[in-house]
Amino acid sequence: MSESQVYQASLTSQKAIELEDRYGAHNYHPLPVVIDRGEGVFVWDLEGKRYYDFLSAYSAVNQGHSHPRIVGALVQQAQKITLTSRAFYNSQLGVYEKFITNFFGYDKVLPMNTGVEGGETAMKLARRWAYDVKKVPANEAKMVFVSGNFWGRTLAAISSSQDPSSTNGFGPFVPGYIIVPYNDLHALEQAFKDEPNIAGFMFEPIQGEAGVVVPDDGYLKGVRDLCSKYNVLMIADEVQTGLARTGKMLACDHENVKPDILVLGKALSGGTLPVAAVLANDHIMLTIKPGEHGSTYGGNPLACAVATEALQVLVDENLSQNAFELGEIFRKEMKNLQDETDLITLVRGRGLLNAIVINDSEDSHTAWDLCMNLAKLGLLAKPTHGNIIRFAPPLVITQNQLLECVSIIRKAVLEFKKH
Repeated sequence: MSESQVYQASLTSQKAIELEDRYGAHNYHPLPVVIDRGEGVFVWDLEGKRYYDFLSAYSAVNQGHSHPRIVGALVQQAQKITLTSRAFYNSQLGVYEKFITNFFGYDKVLPMNTGVEGGETAMKLARRWAYDVKKVPANEAKMVFVSGNFWGRTLAAISSSQDPSSTNGFGPFVPGYIIVPYNDLHALEQAFKDEPNIAGFMFEPIQGEAGVVVPDDGYLKGVRDLCSKYNVLMIADEVQTGLARTGKMLACDHENVKPDILVLGKALSGGTLPVAAVLANDHIMLTIKPGEHGSTYGGNPLACAVATEALQVLVDENLSQNAFELGEIFRKEMKNLQDETDLITLVRGRGLLNAIVINDSEDSHTAWDLCMNLAKLGLLAKPTHGNIIRFAPPLVITQNQLLECVSIIRKAVLEFKKH
């Protein structure tokens, strides 16, 4: 047994936390729970305590932890070949490309690894399309984003952010960005009128990191209409909202709108490895030529096999419908809880992407302390923006399990109120 294996065998949660603190960058502030394994809706820590997972790795584990079909596809492909790079063809990529483009109804897919890479790819596609097709003057293309957006932490992503924790100390930023209010069609149209060189409008159909902010009915259709009217590419960042999370396969499906560019990630692999995809039709996708964009790992055989199975699981297990039905139950129960306590001021969400807003300031510790209380009772969730708690369990959760979790949340909230 190697030294690392011996150390692993004697590892405790406290030791694991100390190791991360000593040897890892301090760019996260996790709850003090050390997850060792997972299955379905459950995870276990190093001491064997079981928790309901109500974050799903920020909606990357929609199909549940260690889904046997997805793990099976991973193992089977890993035993053949995992990586070829795009210097050569591989036997999985074309099959996967045909599957995913037919699945979502687009001509082409550009495979990448992470959600933020997908966002950057979409932005590059929009700019190139603007120059080649829309005939925007060289280096004059603009991108429109919304306030409260979050699509990653690269320089291109944070250049669109208004969150000081993302931007302070990291400038200068990428130029050519216009920020408009979210859920405001008038402001969006005004931006389109004022600036003729806009390439694309990239937004989340439901804002995740901002605290599960759901736009008004008609917003998505209004965005589609305005983008068509002003010849601007509609880019839907469905990295978190896509793949059955909100009760439809895509959040855009709630209003039957189709973006010009669709960005997917997270649950595209069922949480087994980083997989992202950017989908568009030929008049957009084929503006980028060989050598102008790519990724060593993008489109690797392992990712292709896993993503195909992960998508098929969503369909075969009817996870969109499960998310829709259980989401209705969950929000009803949370609103009942809101009526019982002044600790909760707002319940919002769609499908199984939901949040409660805590009656305290963003710089308070109330939401954090409540999540600590939830963890003690066997449920894991995490605050966002200080006073908001996001609830996003794996979509394989059953109604009985959901109601048990509602009881845990209710107990945690009412106990907290007594202190």
